[in-house]
Amino acid sequence: MAENTITLEQAQKWAQNWIDNPNKDIRAFLIPEVDLTQVMAEESTVNVRSYLGIDDNGNCKLMIVGVDLNGKDLIDDNNGQYIYDFTSGCPRICDVDSPLFKL
Repeated sequence: MAENTITLEQAQKWAQNWIDNPNKDIRAFLIPEVDLTQVMAEESTVNVRSYLGIDDNGNCKLMIVGVDLNGKDLIDDNNGQYIYDFTSGCPRICDVDSPLFKL
């Protein structure tokens, strides 16, 4: 299994948490390079899609999946197509000097 992955069931729960109680204070996400590198290396991945979620500790998350040429999410642990997430939300991990943060 690749690094920084979560199960489909966990991702579905986090996504439902976001739908039920979206956090309007979140401004950005820090995405580890390894998440992007691994998802782009997966077979048939040509793009990346992200989903918003809230984990069991109340932390906002950005879940990342590969997307094929037809725009379909590639989620299948048995075929090495994972859901990635070790993102960190801002506020918490922020670049307070960024011109996008200072809006």
